[in-house]
Amino acid sequence: MDATPELRFDDRVAIVTGAGRGLGRAHALLLAARGAKVVVNDFGGSKEGTGSDAGPANDVVDEIVAAGGIAVADTNTVGTEGGCQALVEGTVRQFGRVDIVVNNAGISRWAALPEADAENLELTLDVHLRGTWHTTRAAWPHMERQGYGRVITTASTGMLGLADNLAYATAKGALIGFTRSLAFSSAAKGILVNCVAPNSVTRPSESASKPNVVTANRMDEARAAAMATENVAPMVAYLAHESCAVNGEILVAGARRFGRWFLGFTPGWLDAGDGVPAVEDVAAHWDEIVDEKGYYVPTGTMDWGARFMSHLYPGA
Repeated sequence: MDATPELRFDDRVAIVTGAGRGLGRAHALLLAARGAKVVVNDFGGSKEGTGSDAGPANDVVDEIVAAGGIAVADTNTVGTEGGCQALVEGTVRQFGRVDIVVNNAGISRWAALPEADAENLELTLDVHLRGTWHTTRAAWPHMERQGYGRVITTASTGMLGLADNLAYATAKGALIGFTRSLAFSSAAKGILVNCVAPNSVTRPSESASKPNVVTANRMDEARAAAMATENVAPMVAYLAHESCAVNGEILVAGARRFGRWFLGFTPGWLDAGDGVPAVEDVAAHWDEIVDEKGYYVPTGTMDWGARFMSHLYPGA
Protein backbone atom coordinates (compact mmCIF):
# COMPACT_ATOMS: atom_id res chain seq x y z
CA MET A 1 0.00 0.00 0.00
CA ASP A 2 1.43 3.38 -1.02
CA ALA A 3 2.20 5.81 1.78
CA THR A 4 0.14 8.99 1.94
CA PRO A 5 2.17 11.79 0.36
CA GLU A 6 3.31 14.53 2.72
CA LEU A 7 0.79 17.36 2.86
CA ARG A 8 2.69 20.61 2.44
CA PHE A 9 1.82 24.30 2.25
CA ASP A 10 4.66 25.66 0.13
CA ASP A 11 3.77 29.06 -1.35
CA ARG A 12 0.63 29.27 0.83
CA VAL A 13 0.09 32.16 3.24
CA ALA A 14 -1.70 31.50 6.51
CA ILE A 15 -3.08 33.81 9.17
CA VAL A 16 -3.47 32.24 12.61
CA THR A 17 -5.18 34.40 15.22
CA GLY A 18 -4.36 33.98 18.89
CA ALA A 19 -1.17 32.22 17.82
CA GLY A 20 1.12 33.44 20.57
CA ARG A 21 0.20 30.65 22.95
CA GLY A 22 -1.64 27.38 23.27
CA LEU A 23 -3.64 26.03 20.35
CA GLY A 24 -2.83 28.90 17.99
CA ARG A 25 0.88 28.45 18.58
CA ALA A 26 0.60 24.74 17.78
CA HIS A 27 -1.33 25.50 14.57
CA ALA A 28 1.20 28.13 13.49
CA LEU A 29 4.22 25.91 14.17
CA LEU A 30 2.79 22.98 12.21
CA LEU A 31 1.75 25.06 9.20
CA ALA A 32 5.15 26.73 9.11
CA ALA A 33 6.95 23.40 9.45
CA ARG A 34 5.01 22.23 6.37
CA GLY A 35 6.13 25.22 4.32
CA ALA A 36 3.46 27.90 4.87
CA LYS A 37 4.33 31.54 5.34
CA VAL A 38 2.58 32.27 8.64
CA VAL A 39 1.29 35.50 10.14
CA VAL A 40 1.34 34.94 13.89
CA ASN A 41 -1.40 37.18 15.23
CA ASP A 42 -1.69 37.75 18.97
CA PHE A 43 -2.66 40.85 20.90
CA GLY A 44 -1.01 39.31 23.95
CA GLY A 45 -3.88 39.82 26.35
CA SER A 46 -4.81 37.70 29.35
CA LYS A 47 -7.16 34.73 29.10
CA GLU A 48 -9.93 37.13 30.10
CA GLY A 49 -9.05 39.64 27.39
CA THR A 50 -7.25 42.29 29.43
CA GLY A 51 -3.88 43.88 28.75
CA SER A 52 -1.56 43.44 25.78
CA ASP A 53 1.93 42.09 25.17
CA ALA A 54 3.87 41.78 21.90
CA GLY A 55 6.09 39.09 23.40
CA PRO A 56 4.02 35.94 22.68
CA ALA A 57 3.61 36.63 18.95
CA ASN A 58 7.27 37.55 18.53
CA ASP A 59 8.41 34.49 20.49
CA VAL A 60 6.50 32.15 18.17
CA VAL A 61 7.91 33.92 15.11
CA ASP A 62 11.43 33.50 16.52
CA GLU A 63 10.72 29.81 17.06
CA ILE A 64 9.50 29.35 13.49
CA VAL A 65 12.41 31.27 11.96
CA ALA A 66 14.93 29.36 14.07
CA ALA A 67 13.51 26.13 12.63
CA GLY A 68 13.96 27.44 9.07
CA GLY A 69 10.41 28.65 8.49
CA ILE A 70 8.93 31.97 7.41
CA ALA A 71 6.73 33.99 9.74
CA VAL A 72 5.92 37.52 10.83
CA ALA A 73 4.26 38.77 13.98
CA ASP A 74 1.05 40.78 14.07
CA THR A 75 -0.23 42.29 17.31
CA ASN A 76 -3.51 43.77 16.09
CA THR A 77 -6.49 42.91 18.23
CA VAL A 78 -9.21 40.85 16.53
CA GLY A 79 -11.59 42.36 19.07
CA THR A 80 -12.29 45.26 16.70
CA GLU A 81 -13.18 45.42 13.02
CA GLY A 82 -10.28 47.79 12.40
CA GLY A 83 -7.82 45.39 13.99
CA CYS A 84 -9.06 42.54 11.79
CA GLN A 85 -8.79 44.64 8.65
CA ALA A 86 -5.27 45.78 9.58
CA LEU A 87 -4.26 42.16 10.15
CA VAL A 88 -5.36 41.08 6.68
CA GLU A 89 -4.03 44.21 4.96
CA GLY A 90 -0.65 43.70 6.61
CA THR A 91 -0.60 40.06 5.51
CA VAL A 92 -1.30 40.93 1.88
CA ARG A 93 1.22 43.75 1.96
CA GLN A 94 3.89 41.41 3.34
CA PHE A 95 3.21 38.28 1.29
CA GLY A 96 0.95 39.36 -1.59
CA ARG A 97 -1.94 37.01 -0.79
CA VAL A 98 -3.81 35.14 1.94
CA ASP A 99 -4.76 31.50 1.43
CA ILE A 100 -5.65 30.28 4.92
CA VAL A 101 -7.36 31.93 7.87
CA VAL A 102 -7.37 30.01 11.14
CA ASN A 103 -9.72 31.87 13.48
CA ASN A 104 -8.41 30.65 16.81
CA ALA A 105 -8.29 33.70 19.11
CA GLY A 106 -10.56 33.60 22.13
CA ILE A 107 -11.07 34.67 25.70
CA SER A 108 -12.92 33.14 28.63
CA ARG A 109 -14.72 35.21 31.26
CA TRP A 110 -16.35 32.88 33.76
CA ALA A 111 -19.82 33.89 34.91
CA ALA A 112 -23.43 32.73 34.95
CA LEU A 113 -26.66 34.70 35.14
CA PRO A 114 -27.22 37.19 36.61
CA GLU A 115 -23.51 37.94 37.11
CA ALA A 116 -22.82 37.47 33.37
CA ASP A 117 -23.52 41.05 32.38
CA ALA A 118 -23.45 43.01 29.13
CA GLU A 119 -19.70 43.63 29.34
CA ASN A 120 -19.03 39.93 29.83
CA LEU A 121 -21.11 39.07 26.77
CA GLU A 122 -19.84 41.84 24.50
CA LEU A 123 -16.14 41.29 25.20
CA THR A 124 -16.55 37.56 24.57
CA LEU A 125 -18.47 38.09 21.34
CA ASP A 126 -15.94 40.72 20.21
CA VAL A 127 -13.09 38.22 20.15
CA HIS A 128 -14.75 34.90 19.35
CA LEU A 129 -17.59 35.83 17.02
CA ARG A 130 -16.93 39.32 15.68
CA GLY A 131 -13.20 38.61 15.43
CA THR A 132 -13.92 35.57 13.28
CA TRP A 133 -16.53 37.46 11.25
CA HIS A 134 -14.39 40.53 10.55
CA THR A 135 -11.13 38.67 9.88
CA THR A 136 -12.84 36.30 7.47
CA ARG A 137 -14.71 39.16 5.79
CA ALA A 138 -11.48 41.12 5.29
CA ALA A 139 -9.76 38.09 3.74
CA TRP A 140 -12.74 37.11 1.58
CA PRO A 141 -12.17 39.43 -1.42
CA HIS A 142 -8.56 38.26 -1.69
CA MET A 143 -9.65 34.62 -1.64
CA GLU A 144 -12.36 35.30 -4.20
CA ARG A 145 -9.85 36.90 -6.60
CA GLN A 146 -7.56 33.91 -6.20
CA GLY A 147 -10.42 31.44 -6.58
CA TYR A 148 -9.00 29.68 -3.56
CA GLY A 149 -9.14 29.81 0.22
CA ARG A 150 -9.46 27.80 3.40
CA VAL A 151 -11.20 29.19 6.49
CA ILE A 152 -11.21 27.40 9.83
CA THR A 153 -13.34 28.58 12.74
CA THR A 154 -13.01 27.37 16.32
CA ALA A 155 -16.05 26.16 18.23
CA SER A 156 -16.09 24.24 21.50
CA THR A 157 -17.92 21.37 23.10
CA GLY A 158 -18.39 23.90 25.90
CA MET A 159 -21.40 24.89 23.82
CA LEU A 160 -23.08 21.73 25.07
CA GLY A 161 -23.31 23.23 28.53
CA LEU A 162 -20.80 24.18 31.20
CA ALA A 163 -21.53 25.91 34.47
CA ASP A 164 -20.47 29.56 34.78
CA ASN A 165 -19.24 29.88 31.19
CA LEU A 166 -22.38 31.26 29.58
CA ALA A 167 -20.95 33.94 27.26
CA TYR A 168 -18.27 31.57 25.95
CA ALA A 169 -20.83 28.87 25.13
CA THR A 170 -23.07 31.45 23.46
CA ALA A 171 -20.27 32.72 21.22
CA LYS A 172 -19.13 29.23 20.28
CA GLY A 173 -22.66 28.21 19.34
CA ALA A 174 -22.91 31.24 17.07
CA LEU A 175 -19.73 30.20 15.27
CA ILE A 176 -21.31 26.91 14.22
CA GLY A 177 -24.11 28.83 12.51
CA PHE A 178 -21.54 31.16 10.92
CA THR A 179 -19.54 28.22 9.56
CA ARG A 180 -22.49 26.28 8.19
CA SER A 181 -24.07 29.29 6.49
CA LEU A 182 -20.85 30.67 5.01
CA ALA A 183 -19.94 27.27 3.58
CA PHE A 184 -23.02 27.35 1.37
CA SER A 185 -21.85 30.42 -0.50
CA SER A 186 -18.17 29.56 -0.55
CA ALA A 187 -17.58 26.27 -2.37
CA ALA A 188 -18.39 27.66 -5.82
CA LYS A 189 -15.69 30.27 -5.22
CA GLY A 190 -13.05 27.70 -4.36
CA ILE A 191 -13.21 28.60 -0.66
CA LEU A 192 -13.95 25.92 1.92
CA VAL A 193 -15.08 26.75 5.44
CA ASN A 194 -14.95 24.32 8.35
CA CYS A 195 -15.06 24.36 12.13
CA VAL A 196 -12.87 22.59 14.67
CA ALA A 197 -13.80 21.93 18.29
CA PRO A 198 -10.54 21.33 20.17
CA ASN A 199 -10.10 19.14 23.24
CA SER A 200 -6.90 20.25 24.87
CA VAL A 201 -5.39 21.72 28.01
CA THR A 202 -4.40 25.32 27.41
CA ARG A 203 -3.27 28.01 29.81
CA PRO A 204 -5.59 28.16 32.84
CA SER A 205 -7.97 31.01 33.36
CA GLU A 206 -6.40 33.93 35.15
CA SER A 207 -9.67 34.57 36.95
CA ALA A 208 -9.27 34.25 40.70
CA SER A 209 -12.62 32.50 40.93
CA LYS A 210 -12.58 29.94 38.14
CA PRO A 211 -9.66 27.90 36.73
CA ASN A 212 -9.98 25.54 33.78
CA VAL A 213 -12.21 22.58 34.56
CA VAL A 214 -9.34 20.23 33.71
CA THR A 215 -5.76 21.31 34.26
CA ALA A 216 -2.53 19.58 33.41
CA ASN A 217 -1.32 19.49 37.00
CA ARG A 218 -4.18 17.12 37.89
CA MET A 219 -3.07 14.58 35.27
CA ASP A 220 -0.30 12.08 35.13
CA GLU A 221 2.41 12.67 32.54
CA ALA A 222 0.89 10.41 29.86
CA ARG A 223 -2.56 11.99 30.07
CA ALA A 224 -1.10 15.49 30.06
CA ALA A 225 0.89 14.64 26.92
CA ALA A 226 -2.26 13.34 25.22
CA MET A 227 -4.04 16.60 25.99
CA ALA A 228 -1.26 18.71 24.46
CA THR A 229 -2.27 21.31 21.88
CA GLU A 230 -0.07 19.60 19.28
CA ASN A 231 -2.65 16.81 19.12
CA VAL A 232 -5.28 19.21 17.78
CA ALA A 233 -3.14 20.91 15.12
CA PRO A 234 -3.12 18.01 12.59
CA MET A 235 -6.88 18.34 12.10
CA VAL A 236 -6.59 22.09 11.57
CA ALA A 237 -3.74 21.60 9.10
CA TYR A 238 -5.71 19.03 7.12
CA LEU A 239 -8.75 21.34 6.89
CA ALA A 240 -6.38 24.08 5.71
CA HIS A 241 -4.83 21.95 2.96
CA GLU A 242 -5.69 22.24 -0.73
CA SER A 243 -6.35 18.50 -0.97
CA CYS A 244 -9.13 18.68 1.64
CA ALA A 245 -12.59 18.72 0.03
CA VAL A 246 -14.54 18.92 3.31
CA ASN A 247 -16.90 21.90 3.59
CA GLY A 248 -19.28 23.13 6.29
CA GLU A 249 -18.38 20.44 8.81
CA ILE A 250 -17.60 20.50 12.52
CA LEU A 251 -14.66 18.31 13.50
CA VAL A 252 -13.55 17.43 17.01
CA ALA A 253 -9.87 16.91 17.74
CA GLY A 254 -7.73 16.28 20.78
CA ALA A 255 -6.16 13.66 23.03
CA ARG A 256 -5.18 11.82 19.83
CA ARG A 257 -8.84 11.27 18.89
CA PHE A 258 -10.48 12.83 15.81
CA GLY A 259 -14.18 12.80 15.05
CA ARG A 260 -17.14 14.50 13.39
CA TRP A 261 -19.72 16.52 15.32
CA PHE A 262 -23.03 16.69 13.48
CA LEU A 263 -26.49 18.15 14.05
CA GLY A 264 -29.21 15.52 13.82
CA PHE A 265 -33.00 15.58 13.91
CA THR A 266 -35.45 12.92 15.04
CA PRO A 267 -38.33 11.95 12.74
CA GLY A 268 -40.57 12.99 15.60
CA TRP A 269 -44.33 12.56 15.85
CA LEU A 270 -46.65 13.53 12.99
CA ASP A 271 -50.21 14.42 13.95
CA ALA A 272 -52.52 12.74 11.47
CA GLY A 273 -55.56 14.80 12.41
CA ASP A 274 -57.06 17.81 10.63
CA GLY A 275 -57.26 20.23 13.55
CA VAL A 276 -54.63 22.04 15.57
CA PRO A 277 -52.79 19.63 17.89
CA ALA A 278 -53.43 20.19 21.57
CA VAL A 279 -50.82 20.68 24.25
CA GLU A 280 -51.95 17.35 25.67
CA ASP A 281 -51.17 15.70 22.30
CA VAL A 282 -47.58 16.91 22.53
CA ALA A 283 -47.31 15.58 26.07
CA ALA A 284 -48.87 12.23 25.13
CA HIS A 285 -46.45 11.70 22.23
CA TRP A 286 -43.34 13.01 23.93
CA ASP A 287 -41.46 9.71 23.82
CA GLU A 288 -42.00 9.53 20.06
CA ILE A 289 -40.95 13.15 19.59
CA VAL A 290 -37.59 12.62 21.26
CA ASP A 291 -36.95 9.03 20.08
CA GLU A 292 -33.56 9.03 18.37
CA LYS A 293 -34.24 6.02 16.16
CA GLY A 294 -34.14 6.98 12.51
CA TYR A 295 -32.52 10.38 13.10
CA TYR A 296 -31.12 12.17 10.07
CA VAL A 297 -28.36 14.69 9.44
CA PRO A 298 -29.51 17.40 7.01
CA THR A 299 -27.06 18.94 4.58
CA GLY A 300 -28.61 22.37 5.10
CA THR A 301 -31.74 24.32 5.95
CA MET A 302 -33.53 23.49 2.70
CA ASP A 303 -32.80 19.79 3.10
CA TRP A 304 -34.15 19.88 6.64
CA GLY A 305 -37.26 21.72 5.48
CA ALA A 306 -37.92 19.20 2.72
CA ARG A 307 -37.71 16.35 5.20
CA PHE A 308 -39.66 18.02 8.01
CA MET A 309 -42.52 19.04 5.73
CA SER A 310 -42.45 16.08 3.35
CA HIS A 311 -45.99 15.09 4.42
CA LEU A 312 -47.25 18.36 2.90
CA TYR A 313 -45.84 17.47 -0.52
CA PRO A 314 -46.47 13.73 -1.00
CA GLY A 315 -44.84 12.33 -4.10
CA ALA A 316 -42.58 15.35 -4.54
